[in-house]
Amino acid sequence: MQKSISYIFHPIFMPLVGVLFYFSKSPRFIPLAVIQTKLVSLSILTLILPILAVILLKTLGRVNSIELTKTRERIIPLMIFCCILLIVIKRVITPYDFIELYYFFVGILASTISCLILNILNFKSSIHLMAISGVCMFFIGLSIHFSINILGSIALIIFIMGAVATSRLSLKAHNYPEILIGCATGLIPQLILIPNWL
Repeated sequence: MQKSISYIFHPIFMPLVGVLFYFSKSPRFIPLAVIQTKLVSLSILTLILPILAVILLKTLGRVNSIELTKTRERIIPLMIFCCILLIVIKRVITPYDFIELYYFFVGILASTISCLILNILNFKSSIHLMAISGVCMFFIGLSIHFSINILGSIALIIFIMGAVATSRLSLKAHNYPEILIGCATGLIPQLILIPNWL
């Protein structure tokens, strides 16, 4: 059960979760063709490409497991994901079209760079908590920005955060400081960037 929670709410899915939630709640008219194009592009860049990169690294012997359990194993995948995020904010999600999503991805980039620095310093913060806490803060920002009541969604994601944290602790994948630092690295960049689009 604990392992299932870690897989279902894997960090790799969180950017798409934020984007899907944005498109489902945004009150402005966005053509369906535009939504589909963005979702396909983001699926390839933030989901398929990182999976292929980790599989390639495992084949080359640079990582022992796709779960990236060791601190040093995370450095190259995080660097690759930083490069992917730069492509996203330069080519796919621009501030002129979707300013909320643009800063959401800038926040993800800042969180990923923070996590990368911590890993270089040999501290394994929780990427699971980093990802889901960032999405949670984005949800809160959207609620204020669009003046919509999404308390149910926010409560649900907070509950999921708790379940993921419990799962990571039960699997002994992280300890309490790693969970807390992971949560902070996800929340703080989004919180700092929110004033840019509210």
